[in-house]
Amino acid sequence: MVDLSASLPPRTRARTSAASWWERPALWRGLAIPVALLIAWFVVTRLGLISSHLLVSPEKLVALPFVDEAGRHVWFALGESVVRLVAGFAIGATAGIALGLLLGTSQAANRAIGPSVNGLRQITLFAWIPLLTAWFGNGDSSKIVYIALSAFFPTALNTYEGLRTIPAHYLEVARVLQLSWRQRIVRLLLPGALPSIFIGIQIALITAWIGTVGSEYAMGVGRGIGTFMAGGREQFRMDVVLLGVIILAVVGYVINVICGRVFRRLLHWQGSPS
Repeated sequence: MVDLSASLPPRTRARTSAASWWERPALWRGLAIPVALLIAWFVVTRLGLISSHLLVSPEKLVALPFVDEAGRHVWFALGESVVRLVAGFAIGATAGIALGLLLGTSQAANRAIGPSVNGLRQITLFAWIPLLTAWFGNGDSSKIVYIALSAFFPTALNTYEGLRTIPAHYLEVARVLQLSWRQRIVRLLLPGALPSIFIGIQIALITAWIGTVGSEYAMGVGRGIGTFMAGGREQFRMDVVLLGVIILAVVGYVINVICGRVFRRLLHWQGSPS
């Protein structure tokens, strides 16, 4: 079938693309529940069915970061959280991919280290907080280590699983061609494991973001979205707490969407990682 859209002017193609985007059934199915909840929220607050101290109206919540002194702090808190997320994720994901490569390419390392890694990943992340605060205090160091742990296990395990799924005859071809160890990793192992690695990175980003807010909330020192929400709880400012929850959800959703689109473009030759 001939694609006639290629002959259209750029502005016409853009309008056509936008129209088809809005006509997607999946888009409206995805919006149905959020819109219904928003309408219910608006009606409940308008009718006064729930105390305004427990649930503020949507319009007041939207204005909160701009007109309220406590609400304005959310921008600084978000910036602090994003910086911690980037630092912790970079450390954890790098270490996780390196360990996954080691376990996936060395039987000796897998037998020696694998059981310990599997044992450690069974520990709930929040159980690390008392130990990390004892070692590093309540400052940024313990938070970044906690975020790194949140990103470490998903990337390590997905890298390892990706290497395990590489067909055995590919490895035989590498032996026949007498590829060096470096050439095997760069030309065979990493490209073959990329879809699984990207899935691990996507999961790690989400868990690291949740870990960022969780560590700030639990450790309660410095600024961040978690600390912002904890302060709102202590002052019984449910509007502040709700604003923090919504920002947490929006940032997580944006991370997920960006990762999905970027990885689909990077893996166009091999298909979507999801």
